[in-house]
Amino acid sequence: MDLDINMQFEIKSGFMPNLSSSETLTILEVNPNSVVIQMNNSTGRGVFPSENLQYWIRKGLLIRMDDQHKKTS
Repeated sequence: MDLDINMQFEIKSGFMPNLSSSETLTILEVNPNSVVIQMNNSTGRGVFPSENLQYWIRKGLLIRMDDQHKKTS
């Protein structure tokens, strides 16, 4: 999956970096090797290697909100 700015993801309970107990996160910036995110219950930003974010998506710990809405409609 290509990651783009403003993509939003629902955070599942197994997502360990969720120290702020957020329900969603938004991608703010995408670089070749890293992704900057903002969680809804946090004032800080997080930076992760892009392969880590891709792993969490594949494992179902981050679910793209657009995808979830398409499945239920």
